[in-house]
Amino acid sequence: MSRVGLLVNPTAGKNAGARVGTTVADLLERGGAEVVDLSGLDAHRAEAKARSAVEEGAIDTLAVVGGDGAVHLGVNVCAQSEVPLGIVALGTGNDNAREIGLPVKDVETAVERILHGEPRPVDLGRARSAGGEERWFLGVLSGGFDAIVNERANRMRWPRGAARYNLAILRELPVFSPIPYTLVLDGEELHARAMLTCVGNGRAYGGGMKVTPDADLTDGLLDVLVVDEISIPEFLRVFPRVFSGSHTDHPQVRLHRARSVRLEAAGIVAYADGERLFPLPLDVEAVPGALRVIV
Repeated sequence: MSRVGLLVNPTAGKNAGARVGTTVADLLERGGAEVVDLSGLDAHRAEAKARSAVEEGAIDTLAVVGGDGAVHLGVNVCAQSEVPLGIVALGTGNDNAREIGLPVKDVETAVERILHGEPRPVDLGRARSAGGEERWFLGVLSGGFDAIVNERANRMRWPRGAARYNLAILRELPVFSPIPYTLVLDGEELHARAMLTCVGNGRAYGGGMKVTPDADLTDGLLDVLVVDEISIPEFLRVFPRVFSGSHTDHPQVRLHRARSVRLEAAGIVAYADGERLFPLPLDVEAVPGALRVIV
């Protein structure tokens, strides 16, 4: 009997996560799996609980129920282990599940994949802070205007959901100025005064924004996007094109590809998979095949 560790974000899917988590557990058990509940009082406790289960060999698979935040947690538990990650995508964005080709907001099909699918190796990005802390990410690491907006949104208590992020954009735009960056790509130093800098292991973030549209989860490389200084009106004209990936045609948009990236800028906190990471500077490297995802 397969032992499936189940980790549920109860607030995912507009607070439907807990109910859906029970449904997932029922479906897994009906499919012949032994379910090990790994949910904790908060994300930190849940990750510690799941990590112990992986390290002790208590589970054969880790299944996460939620959005990109839950996937990010699962990635950090399963990275460079023999335990594959199964995903029941229930969140708002679900970028990573969608990019891998997994069902989104289809619980029965997602559980069927976990029970009968095959593990597929994919690359991960590994970010290391100036103090030596490490976090893994599957999708995109952001360190520019988008990260600043995330910081502002996280300080706001109202409104909730996507509306809070949109309001944070409106409040940040009038005071935002281009950021001086130093980037080191495979040892080559670059300088930029930019609106936006992203490091993509995957293609998309933020609910379908294909910010690094040519990124490949299996090529062992990171795609680095730099949006050089432009006026705010021009930035507003270019930014919506990110949903189709056509923003890369703009003359002030640069794309690079590297195995290792050092990103330096003052006063910026990086985010990855939508989760808060570390203040810059930080070092990022592509680690081929670091995660197995059940597809």
